[in-house]
Amino acid sequence: MESVFAYIIALGAAVMMPIIFLVLGVSIGLGFNKSLMSGLRVGVGFVGLGIVTALLTSSMSGPLQTITDLYDLQLKVFDMGWPAAASVAYNTAVGAFIIPVCLGVNILLLLCRGTRTVNIDLWNYWHFAFIGAVVYFATGSMGWGFFAAIICYVITLVIADVTAPKFQSYYKNVEGISIPQPFCAGFAPFAWAINKGMDAIPGMKKLEIDSEGLKKKFGIAGEPLFLGVVVGIIIGCLQFKSRAEILDNIPAILMLGVKMGAVMELIPRVTVLFIEGLKPISDATRSLIARKFRNAEGLSIGMSPALVIGHPTTLVASIILIPITLVIAVALPGNQFLPLASLAGMFYIFPLVLPYTRGSVVKTLAVGIVVVVMALYLVTWMAPFFTSAAHDVALAHPEDSAVQVPGSFLAGSLDFAGSPLGGMIFALCHYFKWAGAAILTVGTLGLVIWNRRRISRPTVAVPQPAEQELVESE
Repeated sequence: MESVFAYIIALGAAVMMPIIFLVLGVSIGLGFNKSLMSGLRVGVGFVGLGIVTALLTSSMSGPLQTITDLYDLQLKVFDMGWPAAASVAYNTAVGAFIIPVCLGVNILLLLCRGTRTVNIDLWNYWHFAFIGAVVYFATGSMGWGFFAAIICYVITLVIADVTAPKFQSYYKNVEGISIPQPFCAGFAPFAWAINKGMDAIPGMKKLEIDSEGLKKKFGIAGEPLFLGVVVGIIIGCLQFKSRAEILDNIPAILMLGVKMGAVMELIPRVTVLFIEGLKPISDATRSLIARKFRNAEGLSIGMSPALVIGHPTTLVASIILIPITLVIAVALPGNQFLPLASLAGMFYIFPLVLPYTRGSVVKTLAVGIVVVVMALYLVTWMAPFFTSAAHDVALAHPEDSAVQVPGSFLAGSLDFAGSPLGGMIFALCHYFKWAGAAILTVGTLGLVIWNRRRISRPTVAVPQPAEQELVESE
């Protein structure tokens, strides 16, 4: 079974998701042709997103590595990126069974009204498998691994339910959709708390400028495309020692700027494909559930956050956060991780942050800085355990280059290894064992009971598209 799932996962999201969507679409009565086209659009979206994010990492990794060598930065945790984390996640017994186990948990929670999210974002189940795999390697127990994965899954479903109304009212064309991806979900509580705190600061309202406000206030300087070019040029200049070297390398510096601008411009265009592919499946799923089950009103279909990472505020905050993250990584006492391959994951910090910050660039950046500081420490702390898991997978699968840890480095990745949700679950399982399991079990059951009561209350209508424009402009 493990080899079967490993083979399926090895197909990658671009192939795996069209197949899943075709089977799912036909099963729910969408029809073969519509199901196939929906799946292919999602697959093409993943291909496009992969190309764009690869452009970001390939363009930035060389200059950033040069900067690291130039300033003799002694950071010992090597950035493996999300492919290593996904490979570790799925190439274990926990990963092999994670999809059917989590789907079973989802169905159980739906039946007892502990959640209103139907999570069909199967590709991102690797996040649950990852925390389960790392706990499994750290404890030596498959039972602990599955326990950690299931706890993470349940908490994520609750967060998806809680954030769904704000998510659906803030973004356009996402009616009936929620985001049960634990990396995004883990930052939502921080967004809520930081937003509340900043709202209490006198004069904060004057600084609340969203992406459209940036364009109006600063003209071309507020355009994500222009900001991408500027940040790329700045990073390009930093890799040279003197003004003479910068002048000699102007073409390469300008090309880096244009590539960064291209990333900012192309991501929103690619995410349109996700919306076009996911919407028919989402609508058909909700329609089927409404016909077949009583009390199905208010159900949300769990989808990938890739749907909304093209939002202008996400792009602006992400691109500004890249150089800030590098400075923080170098200056932060005790940090040993310099993000390189994980830079593409910056976009995924913000999908569930924006609905709480109302798209304010200042507030969104504040949340981003806080979670990046926390994530750098979490990656550094979890690096020995991630490294151990990567070494074990590499021994079993020597052909998998994604999990080959170079030299004397430890392995790290911002993608979910930097998640506060994953870090909390890992710490309680690994260090506190049964006491930690008791805390997680009681806390998670409490969340489910609270969520069930919240769900049972009269629901407030979600704003329609015309109303959403008003919400976004506030």
